[in-house]
Amino acid sequence: MRTAVWQDYELIDTSRGERLERWGNVLLIRPDPQIIWDTPRKDPRWKKADARYLRSSSGGGHWEILRKVPPVWEIGWQGLTFRLKTMGFKHTGIFPEQAVNWQYAMEKISNANRPISVLNLFGYTGAASLACAKAGASVCHVDASKGMVQWAKENAAASGIADKPVRWLVDDCTKFVQREHRRSHRYDAIIMDPPSYGRGPGGEIWKLEEQLYPLVQMCIPLLSQHPLFFLLNSYTTGLSPAVMEYLLGVMLQPRFGGNVHAEEIGLRVTSTGRSLPCGSTAIACFPA
Repeated sequence: MRTAVWQDYELIDTSRGERLERWGNVLLIRPDPQIIWDTPRKDPRWKKADARYLRSSSGGGHWEILRKVPPVWEIGWQGLTFRLKTMGFKHTGIFPEQAVNWQYAMEKISNANRPISVLNLFGYTGAASLACAKAGASVCHVDASKGMVQWAKENAAASGIADKPVRWLVDDCTKFVQREHRRSHRYDAIIMDPPSYGRGPGGEIWKLEEQLYPLVQMCIPLLSQHPLFFLLNSYTTGLSPAVMEYLLGVMLQPRFGGNVHAEEIGLRVTSTGRSLPCGSTAIACFPA
C-alpha cells in the first residue's frame, strides 16, 4: 500500500467507526465504515476536537461544531495551498490520501523533458491539476460542478500559480470526452477520479462499475502518440486494485506498451503506525 506523506495533515487515531484528524490547526472527527475496531482512545485530542460529523439514521448527516472552526482555512503540501471548509457528507475539500498520486504525476511530468498536456476528469477542487501545473504541464481540468471548479481556481490563486496554463471547464466529463474526440484533441496524460454513484443533470444514474469500461474506452483516442501515463482512482469497494489493473492492462497495453500496476492507497495512523486503506489506484505507465 502506498501511503501519503504530509506535514499539515495527520491521521491521529482511528476507533469505533471514526477518525481523529488534524487539518492544519483544526481537529476533526469523521466517520469511516472501515474502522470496525474498538481500540482505546488514549490520545487526549479526541476530547479536544473542533468539530465532529454525525451521520443520520435516515441518511446524510451534519457537522457538530464543538469549538470554533473557521468558515475557511488553509493547509499546504509541496508548495501548494488548499482552502478547506466543513462541507456536506463529511468532506473538507481534499482527499489527503491522494497526495501519493499527485506526487507520482509531478515526478513523471518533471522527468519527461518535453512539454506535457494533462486531462484531469472529475477534477473536484483541483489538487491534481495544480500539482501537474506546478510540475510544468498544461492542464485541462473538467468537473460538472461549477462550485468545485471555482474552488479549484481559488486554490490555484492561493498557491500562487493562477497564471499557469490551466483550462478550468464546467462540463459533463463523458460529453466533454466525446467532443474532444471529435475535435481530435490529444493529451499526454489522463487522470480520472470518477464518483462511485451519482445522477446526471437529466436524472441519469451513474454507477461506476457499469460506466467505467466505456468511459476508459472513450478516453483512449485522446491519448497522444507517445503518452506518459493514465491514472485511474476509485473509492468503489466492488472495484479491487486487481480488477482496475486488469482493465487498464487489456485496454491500454496492446496499443501503447509499458506496464500497469495497481494497489491500495492509504494514510498512516500516528497512534499505531499502521496504514488505513482509503481507496485504490491503477496506473498505466508508458515507455518514455
